[in-house]
Amino acid sequence: MDQNQNQDGQINIELDEKTAEGVYSNLAIINHSVTEFIVDFISIMPGAPKAKVKSRIILTPQHAKRLSKAIAENVKRFEKTHGEIKDYEQHPIPMNFGPTGEA
Repeated sequence: MDQNQNQDGQINIELDEKTAEGVYSNLAIINHSVTEFIVDFISIMPGAPKAKVKSRIILTPQHAKRLSKAIAENVKRFEKTHGEIKDYEQHPIPMNFGPTGEA
């Protein structure tokens, strides 16, 4: 049996201090191929001519769909408790959520 999984089927997930700090992101760019979704998290500052990708997550299509459902469910719970999340800004940055190439 895997040492990270106990007899109840629960997984022991560890979070080190550096990862627990997190990475701030105010922009995500999503691309996909037939085999994976790539989500780049970016921190862009107003007036800055360029920004760097702070983190990249690569998911299978199945995991991307599960993540999408989990985020939607959590947004619904948040809004039920705290009220509607309003989207005040329309970013002029081109948002590309489609495929840009095959991986």
